[in-house]
Amino acid sequence: MEILIKASQFILSLSLLIVLHELGHFIPAKLFKTRVEKFYLFFDYKFSLFKKKIGETVYGIGWIPLGGYVKIAGMIDESMDTEQMKQPAQPWEFRSKPAWQRLIIMLGGVFVNFVLGILIYICLMWVYGEKYLPNESLKDGVWVQDQLGKDLGLETGDKILTIDGQKIEKFGELPLEFINGHNYTIERNGTVLEKEIPTDFISKLVDRSKDAGAFLSYRTPFVIGQVPEDSPNNKSGLKKTDIITSINGTPITYFDQAQVELDKNKGQDVTITVKRDNQNVSLPVKVTEEGKLGVVIAILSLPDLEKLGYYTLAERSYSFGEAIPAGANKAWTTLTNYIKQMKKILNPSTGAYKGLGGFISIGSIFPSEFSWYTFWNITAFLSIMLGFMNLLPIPALDGGHVVFTLWEMITGKKPGDKFLEYAQITGFILLIALLLFANGNDIFRLFK
Repeated sequence: MEILIKASQFILSLSLLIVLHELGHFIPAKLFKTRVEKFYLFFDYKFSLFKKKIGETVYGIGWIPLGGYVKIAGMIDESMDTEQMKQPAQPWEFRSKPAWQRLIIMLGGVFVNFVLGILIYICLMWVYGEKYLPNESLKDGVWVQDQLGKDLGLETGDKILTIDGQKIEKFGELPLEFINGHNYTIERNGTVLEKEIPTDFISKLVDRSKDAGAFLSYRTPFVIGQVPEDSPNNKSGLKKTDIITSINGTPITYFDQAQVELDKNKGQDVTITVKRDNQNVSLPVKVTEEGKLGVVIAILSLPDLEKLGYYTLAERSYSFGEAIPAGANKAWTTLTNYIKQMKKILNPSTGAYKGLGGFISIGSIFPSEFSWYTFWNITAFLSIMLGFMNLLPIPALDGGHVVFTLWEMITGKKPGDKFLEYAQITGFILLIALLLFANGNDIFRLFK
């Protein structure tokens, strides 16, 4: 059921983005009286799941969910219809239109993707606003949970001040900033330290187990969620929702502090103090040889932690007018972050190429429980990503056609049809190779 919910959201989001992207080509083509022969969601090699001709255009749904297309008369595109190009140019064909009109037609899809992303972010800001954990709220620093965080140079209790010289306002943005960044500044025990982000950090992040959890987190208290019947402390008096505040007289605020003290007393009997109904209760407990109490830890949400006084969340609401610049800024930040990640992927020494994913990776970012906020947030991100990817100067993508058209406008020389045909084939091969590599990474990680 979980896979079905994720897949449904992915297909719905992808279909919406493809249709609107292709509509971005379709509308200016029609405005410039250019014939559009086909408008397809997904590719229809050999046959279609559905098709219907309305006017001069066949609308349909293909069976290969790798994208979609509009087939514009007189243009070398995904259809590779070279026979049409051998005939004399007709006034309704793409190749007969002025260069500036062809440029607008080719940029239409990318334009729609960027505008759609901005509009979605504006609406999200307007309807939902923002609620987040400010980085400044972590008065006692961060919690470094595994070796990856330590390899990064962090220690539990560090206060992260800047990454690449920029102050990070939201704690939730820190992991992505570390992925995109090169250096950072922290405060440790009152001393400000500057550190470099290791070149192979992304490689290690990709290679570690997917069950490893976050390498960086906010610190949480040790709250009892359950005391199992087979626990050595089943009869100790520990109860659900108890918060450990001291171990053998050592004050405890966070779980990581408790674990340090428990490790010191492996296999020993200790006295702990717990906070229960605003009262302090002392209890004798046993520590296992592994440094555990044999209890289930309660996982508290950020609102729960705020109620307990550990953190103060920030909340912002926006009028529609205020949401416009906020949404535009969110879209710009999303785009610039994606460009930074692409630069990392193109640098083999970072190992970021190992994190490149295909349909499984994209589908997995959707939650197992449907949420309109999350769905539209991810769709906005994918729209920005799709717009950027299509703008890359690769033949077979919109960006490749744009480059050839700009060359024609600057030099006055139009590339030959044969050249465009070979360029389209080359670009198509590159895209297939990229798809195979990205989806191959997905399959490798799945079996790994």
